Amino acid sequence: MKIAMVSEQASPLARDLGQGAHVAELSAAMTALGHEVTVYTRRAEPSSPERVRTGDGYELVRVCAGPAEELTEDAVVAHLGDFAGFLADEWRLRPPDVVHAHHWTSGLAAVLGARRLQIPVVHSPHGLGTHTAPQRSDAEALVAREAAWSVATSSAEAARLQALGVRRTRSSTVPCGVDLELFHPDGPAITRGRFKRVVTADDPKSANGFGELITALSTLDETELVVVGEDARTRWQRRARERGLADRVVFAGAVPRLKRPALLRSADVVVCTPDAEPFGILALEAMACGVPVVATAVGALADVVVHDVTGLLVAPHDVRALTRALRRSLGDETLLQEFGSAARDRMAARYPTARLAAEMVAVYERADLAAARREGSSITA
Repeated sequence: MKIAMVSEQASPLARDLGQGAHVAELSAAMTALGHEVTVYTRRAEPSSPERVRTGDGYELVRVCAGPAEELTEDAVVAHLGDFAGFLADEWRLRPPDVVHAHHWTSGLAAVLGARRLQIPVVHSPHGLGTHTAPQRSDAEALVAREAAWSVATSSAEAARLQALGVRRTRSSTVPCGVDLELFHPDGPAITRGRFKRVVTADDPKSANGFGELITALSTLDETELVVVGEDARTRWQRRARERGLADRVVFAGAVPRLKRPALLRSADVVVCTPDAEPFGILALEAMACGVPVVATAVGALADVVVHDVTGLLVAPHDVRALTRALRRSLGDETLLQEFGSAARDRMAARYPTARLAAEMVAVYERADLAAARREGSSITA
């Protein structure tokens, strides 16, 4: 199958733990299954080549649409017409069997680019209903109507799709997956000192509860925090210093995917405390390494982490609950081992990337049939 992935605002080569990582993982797995995958993203650096073949075998196309620099979501809207025009021209010459658009900006460009070409579009909204911008709400509703199929990554997002009017017969839930051959408990771990270790990630694009985590850490003795994230030091070093934690907070920078297993294995607990989370990638990777997760009960995290089985769930911004969860888990080595073992078992049972890639291909096949039926009914009418 020829698959066109559209990820306008998140390159799969970016070093993030969000949409870019999800698209990269999915594209690599589908390529390994024998499918021909091309990913389209907006060029954000002038020196980047337009087309490259990635190490995982899929093609990456950087589309010139607007200035070659990072743009805000609001700013990029003005250039979606150019992005859609490029896709339409490209797909006339190289028609894919299916288009899979990620996020609402990609969805809008994809449905416009594919509209006259009779190519089915599958849309993953990623974060549906977690915003208040009227422009985005209108666009999401339009894409939901135009797309042949909608895919949620969590049960919460599936419910929001239905609230938007998407029928169950035209939607599926396929969560993000994890590479169990890379992320597993048996392997090297980064050397650490005598303190307990908590690992978290900073996402500058969302409210990640880091302030609450710093407050909780200030009440815990002999516990250090390792923060993954390219700009985390700039954003949070002052907060850590003000709390008297400068010597117990380590800013690790952007940790490449191949080096994350060793870091995660060194952790006693991984903490994920965002307001909203459509992917849950750090939690997936940690659990695959046999590390318990303390997380907010939002989005994909509420599905991935089974409370009191693979880790603990807390409400967003509840410092007391977060502190209790950390005290309970870090203070009981037997509980940590039980949570970690159950976490690995859960990843093996439900979240292998290859399995979920095959599920997504089955969705593409259903979308193709749905699009054909829709086209046939419009001709008959």
